[in-house]
Amino acid sequence: MKRLFAKLRRGLALLLFVPGLPMLSAVGQGISGQVRTEAGAPVEFATLVLHRAADSAVVKTEFSDEKGGFRFEPVAAGRYLVSATQVGFARAWAGPLELTAGATPPPLALTLRPSTATALQEVTITGQRPTFERAADRTVVNVEGSPLAAGNTALDVLRRSPGVTVDGNDNLALRGKQGLLVLIDGKRQPMTGTELADYLRSLPAEQLKSIELITNPPAQYDAQGGAGVIAINLRKDQRLGTNGSLNLSYGRSQYNKYVSGLSVNHRRKNLNLFGSYNYSDRAGSSKLSIHRDFYQVSPADVGPRQLLRTTDQENRSPSHSRSHTWKAGLDYNLSERTTLGGVVSGLGNRNEQNAQNQTLVNEPIWFTPQQYRSTNDRRGRFATVAGNLSLRHTFPDSAGTHELTADADFARYRNTRHQRLATRFNGAEQVGELITGDQRGLLTIQSAKVDYVQSLTKQVRLETGAKASLVSADNDVVFYTNGEVDLGRSNRFRYDENIHAGYLNLHYSQPKLSLQAGLRGEQTNAVGRQDVVQAGRNPNFDRHYFQLFPSAAVKRTFSEQHETSLSLSRRIDRPSYGQLNPFRVIIDKTTSGAGNPDLRPQTSYNVELTHTYRQKYSLGLSYSLTSRPLIGVVQPESDSTVVATTQNLTRQHYYALTFTAPGEVAKWWSMYHNAVFYYSRFEGSLAGTNLNRGRGSFTLTSNHIFTFGKGWSAELNGSYQSREVYGFILARPNGEVSAGLQKSLWNRKGTLKLSMADIFFTQPQRAVSSYDNYVEHYYQRQDSRQATLAFTYRFGNEKVAASKRRSGGAEEEKRRAGGQ
Repeated sequence: MKRLFAKLRRGLALLLFVPGLPMLSAVGQGISGQVRTEAGAPVEFATLVLHRAADSAVVKTEFSDEKGGFRFEPVAAGRYLVSATQVGFARAWAGPLELTAGATPPPLALTLRPSTATALQEVTITGQRPTFERAADRTVVNVEGSPLAAGNTALDVLRRSPGVTVDGNDNLALRGKQGLLVLIDGKRQPMTGTELADYLRSLPAEQLKSIELITNPPAQYDAQGGAGVIAINLRKDQRLGTNGSLNLSYGRSQYNKYVSGLSVNHRRKNLNLFGSYNYSDRAGSSKLSIHRDFYQVSPADVGPRQLLRTTDQENRSPSHSRSHTWKAGLDYNLSERTTLGGVVSGLGNRNEQNAQNQTLVNEPIWFTPQQYRSTNDRRGRFATVAGNLSLRHTFPDSAGTHELTADADFARYRNTRHQRLATRFNGAEQVGELITGDQRGLLTIQSAKVDYVQSLTKQVRLETGAKASLVSADNDVVFYTNGEVDLGRSNRFRYDENIHAGYLNLHYSQPKLSLQAGLRGEQTNAVGRQDVVQAGRNPNFDRHYFQLFPSAAVKRTFSEQHETSLSLSRRIDRPSYGQLNPFRVIIDKTTSGAGNPDLRPQTSYNVELTHTYRQKYSLGLSYSLTSRPLIGVVQPESDSTVVATTQNLTRQHYYALTFTAPGEVAKWWSMYHNAVFYYSRFEGSLAGTNLNRGRGSFTLTSNHIFTFGKGWSAELNGSYQSREVYGFILARPNGEVSAGLQKSLWNRKGTLKLSMADIFFTQPQRAVSSYDNYVEHYYQRQDSRQATLAFTYRFGNEKVAASKRRSGGAEEEKRRAGGQ
């Protein structure tokens, strides 16, 4: 091993002197020190930031240890400032420091004082983090303190994040690509599509600390997520003693929306207890207009296609959802180096929907149109309980990090759905057809993982780990048509899956150069069974496959002004458990939704090149090639019915140019702009239609923060999505403008916020879905224009940070568990 790393260092030394590559500038020594309170107590997990003295730009960020100590690794020679911050304290500064090659600066001593009106008001740099930050491999959205988070949901915040879009079916996309891994506190969520969106709607934005948008994650992340990772980090109280926060909000669109929550944290020297509870009561409505043309396709030498039938539909779906979410846990320090943690959490959701549909059918052979009206009443319950045990141990190591962590997870999800679809034909008042359905599902997830990190030298760090997961899903549905069991729709589907994974990751770093290379291997075993098999089709399957997922990244700093990074990876997107479930969801007489047990995983190769100027402005080029892309489609099933499902196409080519630019117009006005220009082309065949088309598109995001003093601040956000192609769908442009105002009260213990979302009501979406024998135009509107008044109150001790907790290991399985 020593010979291997000696060769690696020699190879890197040669790389640094290859003709045409700039020479490394002189390197100064590291900067170390300690952070204490006025009483002399060490401050744990204080945030230390190294700034360039010339323009205060951020160079590096570190955290203090349990003794208040910190250290910045050697950096380029020059003049620097160091700042320290912690909750409840004013920011402290040290410097400027002059670093020269070979000279070791003396240790720094920074003293944090309670946050009051002091002479620090004269400092032009404040402790509040900007709403958007661009790091080397990700974009960070700092939600905490944002006026636009007032009384809104996690989905609302995501919708306004740079490069993130949400389509009419609640599918998340990042920079125009679907297939995302969504983490909440490190745990992948059990839902996709509408189920995930409903969960994010039940999560108050006040509970969020930040969101990280990672487009090319390294090997320690599960290989799931071809478009990247969205990591949502919840707020954690970091103070000693008993602390907490209370939030209340009222929102109004056409309907009422109430959100409330309480979080409490109690920490002593070796024990940290925490818990939270949130309640959401939200009513809403969606409207959908659909025009459909059904064609009979003639051979090319006979003539053009012939119109068989047209339908026009108007759908209105009022809904009401009540959600309870809770969490309780503890962290216990067995010793200075060993921490044991446990957490249990749950979610209970009840939702009701009373949809109404009116359809007009025209056929050339009929003299008068046919029509029908239907009501679709649906009642659903979703409940989950999850538990996690974790262990973290650090070893003494003069070279740097040396840590072992282990996690065990268990989660169980139950859902029930009841449906009553009554259809009346040609204006008759009596019910012509009555369909009722009863669906029940149970999903169990068990997983265990272990991760090990060791610094082999001061420049080389090794990361390795293993994970095993076991998933069992059981879904049973019974439909009745006019009182009789409908054998064509009733069935039972059982699914078992286990995944075994291991990874190895190496990091090599110098002040001007860092390298990362990793390899992850995953063995997947999946078995699906149905009780009733339809004639001519066998949907049962046994799938076993092993795949490797390499990743690599290099970052080179040429000067204080210029930095370039290159990353490559191979990733996979397995179908969610709901996407594999073949059960029908009947929407109206001619429309239904269904899973597809024939789905196969999609795999993608991704490469991204990014250049950063002055550590603020970045320009990125990226490309990905996806095999068997998974896309949501609404496809013809007969000459009068359609089904919404998921299908594999052949391949997808994706090219993107990304530009980010923060700015400051004045001390009281800062802004952040993001633009993504991309081209996506799909190839494949579906429903007798060959597809080979692409289109250039772009997304724009602009955020403005205004700080007026005396506790007043405001935020203005605008986003725009251009016309784009996704598979067989051509979506028209849409966008949103939102604004918020907030006032801090009672020495920042209380905050009052007022916000307005989708001020000009520009979120409604229009799209066209086209096949050779079928064309659909739809126009969908949600009650997205909403005013919200929110209040947050923070109570408890304002001093000393608490220890941080890691998350569990069943993340991927939970993300895919939606739509059982």
